[in-house]
Amino acid sequence: MKNQFSTNGITALEWAERASESLMTQFEPILLPPENRWHYHQGVFLCGIYSLWQETKDKVYFDYFKEYVDKLIDENGNFYFERDQLDAIQPGLLLLPLYELTGEERYKIAATKLRNILNTINKTSEGGFWHKDKYPYQMWLDGLYMAGPFTLQFGQQFNEPELIDLVLHQEELMRKNTKDARTGLYFHGWDERGQTPWSVPETNTAPEIWGRSLGWYGLALVDIISMLSDTHSKKAELTSVLQQLVENIVRYQDDETGLWYQVIDKGYEEDNWLESSCSCLFIYTIAKAVNEGYIDKRYLEHANKGYQGVIKHAIKLDEDGHVNLTGICIGTSIGIYDYYVNRETSENDLHGVGAFILASVQLQKCNK
Repeated sequence: MKNQFSTNGITALEWAERASESLMTQFEPILLPPENRWHYHQGVFLCGIYSLWQETKDKVYFDYFKEYVDKLIDENGNFYFERDQLDAIQPGLLLLPLYELTGEERYKIAATKLRNILNTINKTSEGGFWHKDKYPYQMWLDGLYMAGPFTLQFGQQFNEPELIDLVLHQEELMRKNTKDARTGLYFHGWDERGQTPWSVPETNTAPEIWGRSLGWYGLALVDIISMLSDTHSKKAELTSVLQQLVENIVRYQDDETGLWYQVIDKGYEEDNWLESSCSCLFIYTIAKAVNEGYIDKRYLEHANKGYQGVIKHAIKLDEDGHVNLTGICIGTSIGIYDYYVNRETSENDLHGVGAFILASVQLQKCNK
């Protein structure tokens, strides 16, 4: 069947391959920016590459993400990573399938080191992980994706069921402490002690709903639900949370372009702008939720419109046909409105390209 998300005869899977190859031909895996580092930027992009390998079984994709890991982790499972933050855990999503597929003990050793960050990173009084130790008492939406899917999968793969409960507790705290009653969406983060310049009095939340952080939450939520057994006591509750999230996200989709704004709920502000990485993350969340049967199929119209918007408004092709994804917000902390709308954008930032590949693969699955 012809993929309904094709543009100019190019299917979603073909767009994913073209976006992947545009960076793969430019960078050796270890030189993906920031080069020679164990870092979630590369992790997000390479999770996209891994999903592409799962879909196509083309060995070039498997070899590419494996080479990144192998250049950083030695034969004894030693590697350098930052031990004071959840961000360091995310690339561990590459280690778990590598161990399962190869049986090489070094991958398990390295994954265990990442898992053990959870033993030492600081926590709020409710047991919520600080996003980084240098951000005291702060929980960020980003953190649920950076640590959640890996931790849950690690617990299942290595028989630590208590880790599943730990991840679900983090999600519950995130939702309780960051939810905005007006929009039904979630603020970028929360400061338990309310001592940051940005924290809102009384609630201690961040003042804005930032696109990519909400996208990380959506990605994490749909992935976590998909990992839970159908009989798990929390699956129905989280599915309802996801349904409400999608219903509220699509309310803020730009009618003209199909994209979403940097500050989601303030598209009416003249200096606000459409951002491609959050748009791709929302497309992924919606498409996977449809594929898994968690939401009504009518929401695919929104994913379709968003994807076509990314192709039309955010992708530029060079003379060699290489894909350049534009309008990607650079790495961003928590701040006030002006901080978000004044952030720089870049082309082919791995935040965005990884999200685009993940979204493309999910859309491809919609018509299998």
